[in-house]
Amino acid sequence: MKKLEFLVQVLGMVGTNTYTCFHKENRECIIVDPADEASEIMKQISQNHLLPKAIFLTHGHFDHIQAVDELRKEYGIKVYASAEEKSLLEDPNANAIWDFVHQRKKVVADEYLKDGAKVFFLDCEWVMMATPGHTKGSCCYYCESEDILFSGDTLFRESYGRVDLPGGSQIEIEDSIRGKLFQLPERTLVLPGHGGATTIEYEKLHNPLAAN
Repeated sequence: MKKLEFLVQVLGMVGTNTYTCFHKENRECIIVDPADEASEIMKQISQNHLLPKAIFLTHGHFDHIQAVDELRKEYGIKVYASAEEKSLLEDPNANAIWDFVHQRKKVVADEYLKDGAKVFFLDCEWVMMATPGHTKGSCCYYCESEDILFSGDTLFRESYGRVDLPGGSQIEIEDSIRGKLFQLPERTLVLPGHGGATTIEYEKLHNPLAAN
């Protein structure tokens, strides 16, 4: 019997998925990539009687971090990110990506994690998997006991993250997906930063990076 459920809100100027993943019994939750519109995220948390415990960031681009500081202050919780993403998160001009983006944010995580680091929330062990390619410090969060992967902008349904922005690398994203993500159990539910959910099994058959 699975212990966790999740809610998704599509927020911000480029339609980013913000996930609120919660324990069905004790109502504790983590917030993954709080993209924007903190008031909407807080409303959903209140309506569902949830208790935030942490914020997970998959990478530092502006469209994944706009609501971080408001939520951290409101709930008194820590922010977790990859150690390799520190410089991008903390540079509002770099993480804005495009000149027309006026919502520029410097975000300082409370905990910068190394590849393979484990954190414990919602009665589950979460492994931070470094998956460079979209950005230098892109990462995913995997819970084996629940068969859940928050893949950020690394792996999408029938697609993968763009690599033409600063810090992007086609070679690295291929290595991240084929060498790491495709090695996970095929039943793993993949919850990406944009678009609909998928599974490792489906992506190994239909993703452009699937082995020929």
